[in-house]
Amino acid sequence: MATTTEAPPIRPPDTTRRRRRIAARPAAWIVWGVVVFFFLNLLGVVASVLVSSFGQSWFDTWLPDGYTTSWYARAWDEFALLSVIVVTLEVSVLVVGLSLLIGVPAAYALARRSFPGKRLVFLVFLLPILMPPITYGIPLATVLYKFGLAGNMSGVVLANLVPSVPFVILTMTPFIEQIDPRIESAARMCGAGLRTVFLRVLTPLLVPGILAAAILVLVRTVGMFELTFLTAGPDSQTLVVALYYSMSASGIRAQQSVDAMAVIYTSMMLVLLVVALRYVNPTQLVAQVKDEPEH
Repeated sequence: MATTTEAPPIRPPDTTRRRRRIAARPAAWIVWGVVVFFFLNLLGVVASVLVSSFGQSWFDTWLPDGYTTSWYARAWDEFALLSVIVVTLEVSVLVVGLSLLIGVPAAYALARRSFPGKRLVFLVFLLPILMPPITYGIPLATVLYKFGLAGNMSGVVLANLVPSVPFVILTMTPFIEQIDPRIESAARMCGAGLRTVFLRVLTPLLVPGILAAAILVLVRTVGMFELTFLTAGPDSQTLVVALYYSMSASGIRAQQSVDAMAVIYTSMMLVLLVVALRYVNPTQLVAQVKDEPEH
């Protein structure tokens, strides 16, 4: 006797998810449209400056009449870009070195010690990062000029240390919190002092964090306009300040040479950002992993 198997019941299609997707599509299209519009405008501005830096003459046409690289040589000589780039590198290296020298020990103290008002201290460190630099840059520049520290490289370095040191502290604190304190205790039990523990035990473990903080401070210092503009003198201008003066100073200058200078500055920033993204993991800067003490 043959047995018959009943076919499984056919379920009606679940239209709930489909309706939700259809309902969400207009909002998604609007968001993507705004994003695409923003990047198209940004690409248009960058492309126009790039094309203009190579154009011989560009009037009332879609593209220049011809192309040349002479504007870069002219901008290099006219704006003394070699000395400007050297000053930019000197300021950046000094700011990075002093920020690490001050910020890493301070981050260690904040990560390992608990004291009243610790959250208030973190809030104070956050202020120079969250606030626009111009809000505290003007009174800071006034104080530096009063004591004769502004108008030269020392004033530029001191002004840039104000946001850079808190940035190093807030960047390094999560890295230090991820290191087990028992490693330091074991080193002390073997007779190592605080200096030896910090230099020979903690520093090798903190190399990724130190590298991340150094690269991010370097990018921030090269791109810092407000504080450098307020405290720089004729011989201590970084590239971004020199670019501003080349556009706003009196006299007749070819727009193509200014555009060539802007392309040089943008290329430098792109290289720094690529290096930063290559060696810095953004998730490590916000992941504060701290083991609970064992009881």
